[in-house]
Amino acid sequence: MASRKAYIKQIKGITFAGKTDSNHWVTMDGPEDFGGSNAGIRPKELILISLGGCTGSDVVSILSKKRVKVDDFEMNISAEVAETHPQVFTSIHIEFVFYGKDIDPKDVERAIDLSQTKYCSVTAMLEKSVKITHSFRIEAEKK
Repeated sequence: MASRKAYIKQIKGITFAGKTDSNHWVTMDGPEDFGGSNAGIRPKELILISLGGCTGSDVVSILSKKRVKVDDFEMNISAEVAETHPQVFTSIHIEFVFYGKDIDPKDVERAIDLSQTKYCSVTAMLEKSVKITHSFRIEAEKK
């Protein structure tokens, strides 16, 4: 079984820097009224970015292998948060947006399905505790 490590260092108050085996640093922080200096992304927000990065990588790879030409690609992720502590995500929705001509919706649907049900490890971890839904749209060109 492979293992991964993370190193987290307090900078000041609730400002932290962390790095993992890839040796890239990320700054995490909170708002000033909570003891932070508003100098970095919130730790919980990193979860949404991780989800997007994981599933997005899968989808792009799958579409590339199918030789689907995509001019541009983005995701809009929205999440509902519980009102009481620990204020966990209660639902997450991923909107996949593809730009290009002659993109077959069936190819897109299959790539997203494979990512969500087989390949994306972040989805696999999160779906045990939060409802994850998705949708997609295909636009001829970016406005």
